[in-house]
Amino acid sequence: MVFLPFLAVLAAFAVSTRASPLDQPTRTVTTDATSCFPALGFKMPSNTPSSLTNWWCDPSTEYGFIGFSYEVTACQSLTQLKKDFLQIRQNFNGRYIRLYGFCDNAGFYNNIVEAAWDAGVGVHALIWFGFDGGNEWMDRRNKLLGILHSNEKAKFVTRALQFGSEPLFDSVLDPSVLAAQVTAAKSNLSSLHIPVTISEMAYGYQENEDNGAQDVLDAIDLIDAHMLPFFSTEASTANKAWPIVLTDLDWFIDNGEGKKIYFTENGWPSVTSDGVQPNSPSAVANVQNEHDYYSLLDAHCEDFKQVKGGGVGWFWHIYSDDMEPGYGLYSTSGKLKFPFSPRTSC
Repeated sequence: MVFLPFLAVLAAFAVSTRASPLDQPTRTVTTDATSCFPALGFKMPSNTPSSLTNWWCDPSTEYGFIGFSYEVTACQSLTQLKKDFLQIRQNFNGRYIRLYGFCDNAGFYNNIVEAAWDAGVGVHALIWFGFDGGNEWMDRRNKLLGILHSNEKAKFVTRALQFGSEPLFDSVLDPSVLAAQVTAAKSNLSSLHIPVTISEMAYGYQENEDNGAQDVLDAIDLIDAHMLPFFSTEASTANKAWPIVLTDLDWFIDNGEGKKIYFTENGWPSVTSDGVQPNSPSAVANVQNEHDYYSLLDAHCEDFKQVKGGGVGWFWHIYSDDMEPGYGLYSTSGKLKFPFSPRTSC
């Protein structure tokens, strides 16, 4: 099988059964909002620390709004990345960037690392599978793993590595193979203490319940969950979406083995398009409903805080309509669609 050579190579990095990297004291030992990365108020050091000890904030502090999904298919320049990441940090109190899409330019993730370090934000890195069934993801995987090991700053800004965006729903790999890829990458990154997961909606797991989805749930270190209630058959307006959100959240709570949960691909569109069509005749896509969805999440800060595993941190998908029409905080003209000042604690 085409995946076996890579898995064999990674076996050399194998370690004995261990706790999730998010539970390891070398990554998360403090909840002090001024002394851990990437807490608001944290000051980046002039040089990389000698170790990860006392570096990462405890997951229990990472609930409510934590940042934006950010598509990189445009292969943004380092200058643009620095500008956007710093704006996310300073204007919206973002603590993380969740990458979306792909850029195959050599060394591009080095620019992501540099921009994240400069802005003081963490990154949920992504191995993009795409939609055509090709094997380009293997090269992306190998290059990303290489940079995570070679760039001295990478382990200090990379909070998690994601395999794909809805890989179960898109059937890009057999679930058992996907689980094996996750396990192999965990072994590869064990010395860097970078958790590995997939980015997936509840339905992606549910439709593969009898086909190995549990193997994937067992393998991942944390849950990067998709939350897109606009596509529910019960959708109407965003301010009525909480029961839909809660249904999927409860599924992750019930089946997620107490692992930390983030909402990664998470939002409500302001327009429909060829690829964005509702499954309910009552679902409304406009700017007001996009606004109301994030207001709804903000209103449930206390509920997210109480979820076992360290609460639920949520991303806005996606930063700009230039990246994915209808989902951005910024319109294609570069203007804010509406003021946005979400809670990062409660």
